[in-house]
Amino acid sequence: MTFYFGYNNVELLFTGLLINSPGEMVGACIGVFLLAVLYEGLKIGREALLRRSQVNVRYNSMPLPGADGTVLMETHKTVGQRMLSPAHFMQTLLHIFQVVVSYFLMLVFMTYNGYLCIAVAAGAGMGYFLFSWRKAVVVDITEHCH
Repeated sequence: MTFYFGYNNVELLFTGLLINSPGEMVGACIGVFLLAVLYEGLKIGREALLRRSQVNVRYNSMPLPGADGTVLMETHKTVGQRMLSPAHFMQTLLHIFQVVVSYFLMLVFMTYNGYLCIAVAAGAGMGYFLFSWRKAVVVDITEHCH
């Protein structure tokens, strides 16, 4: 298969969902773009939901030898989540929805229609731009291998 830029007889995801005009292609591209934005928002939303629902915080300390022979204590925070909780059930449902949306986007890309592929990529980029700034970034100052 090769990429092509056309709008006649383009089958999109389901039998019978045919694109046969420039207007239909524009509409399909807008829909695919929004689906890709939704996918990126869903990924970040699931991370935020997971952070809010974490329970069982434990702190583990371990001794580390210091540079001058002293003993330093390094503390790690460990969090967990209960399996039979409403938050975990919601995460599971959102994960299923995210997987289905991701496969739809993959199948759209596999049509090899250039317009639709650009819509997937642009939507993913826009979604990342809109939602990823909320993503928590953890920086470990003791990590020296970057």
